[in-house]
Amino acid sequence: MNLRQTNEQVKGIIFGFSAYALWGILPLYWKLLQSVSSTEILAHRVVWAFIFLLVILALTGKLSSFFKELQALLNQPPKLIGILMATILLNLNWFTYIWAVNHNHIVQSSLGYYINPLMSVLLGIFFLDERLSLWQVAAFILAALGVLSLTIQYGSFPWIAFFLAVTFAIYGLFKKVINIGSINGLTLETLLSFFGALPYLIYLCNTGNSAFQFNLSATTWLLIGAGAVTATPLLLFAAGTRRLPLFAIGFLQYVSPTTSLILGVLVFHEPFTAGHLLSFMVIWTSLIIFSLSRTSLFIKLEAKIALKRSVHLNQ
Repeated sequence: MNLRQTNEQVKGIIFGFSAYALWGILPLYWKLLQSVSSTEILAHRVVWAFIFLLVILALTGKLSSFFKELQALLNQPPKLIGILMATILLNLNWFTYIWAVNHNHIVQSSLGYYINPLMSVLLGIFFLDERLSLWQVAAFILAALGVLSLTIQYGSFPWIAFFLAVTFAIYGLFKKVINIGSINGLTLETLLSFFGALPYLIYLCNTGNSAFQFNLSATTWLLIGAGAVTATPLLLFAAGTRRLPLFAIGFLQYVSPTTSLILGVLVFHEPFTAGHLLSFMVIWTSLIIFSLSRTSLFIKLEAKIALKRSVHLNQ
């Protein structure tokens, strides 16, 4: 590997780690808006993220390409419907996450983003004809055992975690099938959401129920900042994925739920027993196996196991 490739990978790690670290500490931001309803926070997040992304596109000279892509999509109804479905899923995911954080379910929400990559692979099997390796099957079984253990300890199924994992995994599936640029795609999604979010915010202002005040209070600035808080890690993530192999991204993505988990337990004192720790360790183990499943070491081990099985069957 030459010096230029090494520098690019180092930059990729910095960008990727920064993105996931920002996502991990996002509960701290939403907690500052705990007095505001989750629906209003989501609406402001959409409106200000759209404005923020338009500014970024303008500054980077990509605004014209965005409008060209938008115009092309208007002539492709199936693709436009796909983006609309992805937008609905993204908003459901964002709303659930904000609600979970502000109702003291940070630990369970972090579990959702641990399960998410496994859900994504499952969808790939059913809808994209992808196949699981032996190690990925083992990872699924371990993850299922961990979730089952947590379910027993919670006394009920962890619906928040499951819903977050499923909505984001299906969102990722739509994005893969649609195949549109990350920044343009997110701008389109926030544009579609904008048409619903802005009238709702105007309604809140007209009825005197809005937390947004034009005297620029701290809450107002936090609501405006929701746009940058939403878009910045996505932009860093896009920069990181362009420079890193998939397995590296696979490892980095666990920075986010791990950070959130630590915040939930140590900062916000959510319940976390020894049983919870054991269950999470099982899930972490499954994710390590899953992340390493496509490395040369695990592929060689799988080949040796397959060879031994073949020899045994032929004897």
